This record gives sequence, structure tokens and C-alpha cells, in this order.
Amino acid sequence: MNTETQPQAASPETALDFDVIIVGGGMVGASLACALQGQVLKIAVIEAADADAEFQPSFDARTVALAEGSRQILQGMGLWDGIEQLGVTPIKRIHVSDRGHLGAAHMDSQEEGVDALGYVVETRIMGKVLRERLASLDNLTLFCPASVVAVNLQAGSPHATSARVEIQQQGEAKTLHGRLVVAADGGQSMVRKLLGIGTFKMNYGQHAVIANVAVDRPHHNIAYERFTAEGPMALLPSRDPEGNESTFALVWTVREAQRDRVLALDDSAFLAELQQRIGPRAGRFIKVGTRSVYPLGWMQSREHVRPRLAIIGNAAHSLHPVAGQGFNLGLRDVASLAQVIVDAVSEGRDPGDMAVLRAYARWRRHDQWQTALMTDGMVRLFSTPFPPLALARNIGLTLFEIVPPLKHALARHAMGYIGKLPRLARGLRL
Repeated sequence: MNTETQPQAASPETALDFDVIIVGGGMVGASLACALQGQVLKIAVIEAADADAEFQPSFDARTVALAEGSRQILQGMGLWDGIEQLGVTPIKRIHVSDRGHLGAAHMDSQEEGVDALGYVVETRIMGKVLRERLASLDNLTLFCPASVVAVNLQAGSPHATSARVEIQQQGEAKTLHGRLVVAADGGQSMVRKLLGIGTFKMNYGQHAVIANVAVDRPHHNIAYERFTAEGPMALLPSRDPEGNESTFALVWTVREAQRDRVLALDDSAFLAELQQRIGPRAGRFIKVGTRSVYPLGWMQSREHVRPRLAIIGNAAHSLHPVAGQGFNLGLRDVASLAQVIVDAVSEGRDPGDMAVLRAYARWRRHDQWQTALMTDGMVRLFSTPFPPLALARNIGLTLFEIVPPLKHALARHAMGYIGKLPRLARGLRL
């Protein structure tokens, strides 16, 4: 990997030509660069944050839930073994309940014939493995830290063969030319803003309180999803820095009016209220780490492709965390786009051509909308106390539990096996 961290005197017209320019070097953008490893492609990654930041293991480490389908994608990219060696926590079972009602359901990895329904991984581990892989790629140049100041998809001509991205790095202006620009720069995407691409948005009037919590017994690799009138709660099994399997990553959804009150609770009061809402299934809560909070909403980009542009990950869509599908959906974007790019190049086609990118957009549309609608429906259905709806959802949980085909279909969706699977999602290399 070439790293552009110092001012360069080279001419941008010769030194800064690329096939694919990825804006955003976070988990989605870095994953796309890794997916394209070994291809005859010259790749640039532009990242605003300092890529050299290191984080030590701690009780407060942030985590991400990877679906089984995402593990397959990472396996196909040759990354999973490194992630697994550094430490993952399998999710063997998922228990779903509705507070104040009898309806409950569960999903079991054995019933689905897989080792795990998903895995909980610290984001620092994901970052470490991705950075190490990026550093080994000879066909990649990393511009970091650098910020994008302009994007021109026509690059001066309607028939131009490349787009132009202007960046600022350590006070120096640089111009990058590429056949394809990929916006992977998150929910506040600068690329999307610079190009005037609008979004569909919905504010749920809720906030997610995030923290790690410890209980008085092993979690046995069970994840808990608990629906309450105030919003859903999730406990994802994880490990503490000593490797003890008695901690959970907590996502506690609260209404906007309750946010400050919940954050102001001392640790004992916080744990007591958490215990009251979750119940005794997971054990007795004995410790809570640092709490953080962020607002919840749904966002979908009005456009996902333009000539020489593809928008992926949180730049294209953001979801309520109730089903833990956010990064998994973005990783499926990565696997699909990487395959479309590689197949186009192997056929002698331009990866930035609109016909190529429309094929990608059509491929991803069903998964993106189905996942968004399912997530939104769960939030709305389980957040209302209206008695007929409460009865309907409990009947639904009961049917889910006793009708194997329904359970299997929903479990397959939760594991990320949706529609036409790209080669990486089948554990195959590109």
C-alpha cells in the first residue's frame, strides 16, 4: 500500500490516476478495498480520520454484530481467520420477548444447521485486521487524513472517461481521477452533499443508549431482544478484557424525552431499571461501563448510482439498530459492488459506466428496501401499547415459534441470506 501522508510534488494528472476512488476508509470503505485485492485495478482510499489511532482492549470497547452471511463474505475476502484469532463471540441462540406479554420466540443455530447465527466483534479488532490488509495491498494508495472538497463526475466533458475528486491533505490540494467513485463516507456523506443528492428521512423520536454490562453468570452465547412500549432493547453476548463470557453489549432504546433522565442515573439505578425492563433471563446485572447515546432514524439516499458513482453503506442507508442489520447491509453492498466491478473489468467494460452501475443498483434494491421495511415495521409494531396490535404481535411471536418454515425464513433473513447472493457471500473469492 502507498500512503499519501506527506505533501507530494508529483503531477496529479500522472501520479493520481485510479480505476476506483473510495471515499471513506471506515469498515465499509476498507472492506471494499480489501474485496478488490488481487485485481488489476488501481485503487485510492480517502479517509478523513487518522488511520494510525490504536485502541487497547477495555470493558468499554464498542462492538458490532456480524450476521453469519457477513462471516461468509469476510471469509471469501480472506479476512475472517484473522478476525476470529483476535477474538469473536458466537451468537448461538436469539431469544425474543415482548415485555408484559406472554409471547416469546427463539432462533437456534443448531436448528439452522450453522455453527452460529452471527458473531459479536469489537470494532477495534475489525479495524486492526482491515488496516493490516490495506497495508499489504500494492495496488492501493491511502490518502489519510484527507478531506474531499469537490467531486466532478463529468470531469470537464459529458463523454469523459473519468471523474475528478479534489481533496485537501495537510494544507495541499490534490486532484484524483478515477473511472469510478464510491461514496462510503457514512450517514453525513460529503460526496452526497457535494453532488446535491437528497435523502428520504424519518426521525423515530428515540435515542439508543449504548453500554457494556456484566451479569453474574455466563451468557452461554445467547442474544436477547426485548420489546417494550418505550422501544426495543438488545443484549449481545461478548467478552470482557479477561475473556470472561459474562458481559453483554447493550442497546437500550429510549424516547427522546427520557434520554437525559436515563443518562443521569447513577450506575446502581441504571442497572436496577435495566433489570426491571429486561427481566431475569440474562442474569443479574452487576456492572455497567461508559454510556453513550445517539439519535435514531431511518435514511435512504434518493439515488444510489450515477454515471461514475456508487453510494454504499451508511452513505446509502441507515437503519434502526433493532435487528442489528446496519453494517451487515453495508457489507452486502460491498460484496455485490465488488463482483459487479470485477466482472465488468474482466469483460472489458468500464466499471463506471451507467449500465454496469444500474445492474448493481437493481441487484441491491430488494435487499435494501426489504431490510429497511422489516426493521421499521418491527419498531412500529412493538412500540405501540394499542391492545389489538399487542395481541396481534404476540400471536405473531407464537406462530413464529411453532411454524418451522416461518422461523427458518426469518432466520435466513437475519443471517443475511437474502435474494441472489454474490460470490463472496457464498465464501468464494472474486
